[in-house]
Amino acid sequence: MNELSRRSLLAGSGGLLMLATTPGTASAAATTVAGAGATGASRTSAISQGTALVHADLHNHTLMSDGDGDPARAFASMRDAGLDVAALTDHTTLFAIEGLSQSEWNRTGQLADAANVPGVYTALRGFEWSHPLLGHVNVWYTGGFTDLGGSSSMSKLYDWISRTGGIGGFNHPGRELLRFNNFRYDAALREQMVGLEMFNRGDDYLFDGWSSGQSSPLTACLNAGWRTGLTGVTDEHGTEWGYPEGKGRTGVWAVENTRNGVLAALRDRRFFATRVSGLRLDASASGVRMGGSLPFARGDVRFVVDLDRGPEWAGKPLNIQVLRPGTTAPSVADVIETQAGRVTEFTVPLDLEDGPWVVLRVSDPSQANASPGPAGHPCNDWGVAYSSPWWLSA
Repeated sequence: MNELSRRSLLAGSGGLLMLATTPGTASAAATTVAGAGATGASRTSAISQGTALVHADLHNHTLMSDGDGDPARAFASMRDAGLDVAALTDHTTLFAIEGLSQSEWNRTGQLADAANVPGVYTALRGFEWSHPLLGHVNVWYTGGFTDLGGSSSMSKLYDWISRTGGIGGFNHPGRELLRFNNFRYDAALREQMVGLEMFNRGDDYLFDGWSSGQSSPLTACLNAGWRTGLTGVTDEHGTEWGYPEGKGRTGVWAVENTRNGVLAALRDRRFFATRVSGLRLDASASGVRMGGSLPFARGDVRFVVDLDRGPEWAGKPLNIQVLRPGTTAPSVADVIETQAGRVTEFTVPLDLEDGPWVVLRVSDPSQANASPGPAGHPCNDWGVAYSSPWWLSA
C-alpha cells in the first residue's frame, strides 16, 4: 500500500474502544480510538481484564531541536496515523544549541494541551536530555526541563528527576560510548526510570555493541538492578510522525486513555515494545502480568501469552523466546513455536540463583536479525516484540 492510500485509510477509520472491566472493581472508562488502522488486532486482551491496549509513540522530534518538521503538525499527524498516545520530546542540550529553549518548552506544552482529548487521545510533553558521551534519556510528566548546564552528569540528572517527580527512560541504549556509566544503578530512581528502548527507528537494540566487545544493553541494564519496562519508539526526525511502518512503538495496557491512566500504566511497567503496527501482546507468568514481581525464588512458571495482529497475520509462525540473565548476552531458557492469533501456554522452571528477571521476546524465525549476537544465539532472528520483564523475589 502506498503512503497516500495508507494515510487516507488511517485518517478515515476509527471506532469505539470499550475498556473491559474486572468483576468487583469499578468500571473502566469508555475510550475512543483516534484512528484505528486498516489492519491490526482488537484492543481487548484475550487473557486479562480491566485494561485495554493503546498504541503509543513516546519519542519524537521537531524543528525545535534537530528534527525537520513543524511542531504544530506533529500531534495531529500521530493521531491521524492511528496512535492513541503521543509525545514530543525535543532535545535539551547546552545553552539551547540545537535544543529546547524555555519558550520552546512552553510551546510544546501548549501544543500538547491543545491536542489532548481525555479518553480519546493522550498528548504528552517531554524532553530528551542529550549528552554526547553518557547517552540520551527521555523524561516525561514534569513541569520544567533540565539540560546539560543544569544536569551535567547521570547523578545530577537522576537528582533532578527525583525532585520533580517525573519518569524517565534510557534511549537507544548502547549508541553513546559510556552507556549511562554502563547503567550504573541508583536505587533512589528505581521506580522513576520506567523504560529501556529495545526498538528505536528500525533497530533492535538487543545486541547493540556486542560485536565491539560490549554486553547486551538489556542484560547490562537489568543486571545492574534497574527495573525498566521495555519500549519501542519511532524517534521521528522528519515530517512523517506516526506513519512509517517497521519503526518502534509501545503497546500500553491502560485503564483509561488519559494522562493519568497512561502514567499509571508506565509506572506499573504494563507495556511492551514492538516495531509493527497493530500488534497486541499481553502476557502473564503464574498469574502475574508483565512488569510485575513473582513472589518466589524458584519453581515452575506457567506463562500465558496473547499474541495477535489481526487478519493480516492470522496463522503467521512466530517464536516466543524466554530470555534470562547472561553476561555479554541474555541466555535463552526456552523457545516456544507459536502462531499469531492464538493464546499460547507453556511452563518454564525459573531460579533466582540464575538471575532475578525474565523477558519474553517474540520473533519471526523466517527473517534474520540485522544486528546479531553470538553465533547460534536463538535471538539472531528478526525481533517483533518484547514483553516488559518480570522479577523474581526471595
